[in-house]
Amino acid sequence: MKTYFACMTLPFLASVAVAQDQPDFGPGMNTSPFAYAQSGKKAEHMKSAAAEAGGGKVIGGQEAADGAWPWQVALMINGAPQSPEGQFCGGSMILDRWVLTAAHCVHMSDKDGNWGDIPAQAISIQVGSNVLAPGQGDLVPVEKIIRHPNYVGWEFDHDIALIKLARAPNARYSTIKVPDAEFGDMLDQPGVTTIVTGWGLTDGGGRPETLRQAEIQMLDRELCNQAMLEARADEAVKGFGYAVNAFGIKEDDAYALWDQLVSKAPIPMSGNMLCSGTYEGGKTACSGDSGGPLVVPLTDGSYIQAGVVSWGLAASNGEGCEESALFSAYTRVSNFLPWLEQTIGQN
Repeated sequence: MKTYFACMTLPFLASVAVAQDQPDFGPGMNTSPFAYAQSGKKAEHMKSAAAEAGGGKVIGGQEAADGAWPWQVALMINGAPQSPEGQFCGGSMILDRWVLTAAHCVHMSDKDGNWGDIPAQAISIQVGSNVLAPGQGDLVPVEKIIRHPNYVGWEFDHDIALIKLARAPNARYSTIKVPDAEFGDMLDQPGVTTIVTGWGLTDGGGRPETLRQAEIQMLDRELCNQAMLEARADEAVKGFGYAVNAFGIKEDDAYALWDQLVSKAPIPMSGNMLCSGTYEGGKTACSGDSGGPLVVPLTDGSYIQAGVVSWGLAASNGEGCEESALFSAYTRVSNFLPWLEQTIGQN
């Protein structure tokens, strides 16, 4: 996770959405956080970034204290090092044998474009440690992976999944509660404090071993959508104006065509998503954080999980997330409580 202190200009908002996990994953691309880490490209990227950054000085976020956020887990590739190279997503313990994560973390396409879930035997879950290093925490085998049935691989709606562990972890951990629909509405209000955690990027693109955290806040989803759509319109109008002139279209007809085009544009953030970030920008989830929790502190000192790290805005150079982004999108967990309860009860 990164924290930066630079305001984002609107052209960045026109960028395509990108999953919060690695540099070249986006809608419609035949890759995934699992495939990216498994291929070895992640390790190569980390080594190159560390060299460019002079050792990987951490730009932003804050290192989590030992034992903090005890529900946070790391999704690890079996056979890979127990290190940032082997970690491909985050998750949270919601019951003793159940992990909540993002669907795009566990659902991918093969070289022929066929989509499917990652085999359960291909991954383990690191529980009970904020450090990605050999011997840390407990690596728990996975019994079953269940993604939401309405999740489509090249989109981010319904971006939620459950992982059933083969056994309860043999390490110190806590579970995190999730809200029902009514409480979810209370949490989804502009200004509500939120905290996102993950093993995110350092300066230059390297990844730390230790979990990091950043305090952000809920933003108005409609305003986030409006900002993105207006920015995309500013970019699109350039090409549209050229086309209008090239075809000699009359002004009145051009306005009508433009209105029709804009009306067909999909809303970036659906009602199944939360918008969280900062008004000054640059404090948000980033590469490596997908599937991890967005939690809200309660007045009694406890926490509740409002969201799952899903997607953010791609950098202008096409490499990963936009570091100075105002916000990112998180799966709105309260919308899926009935599915979570039914799935756990049947499995």
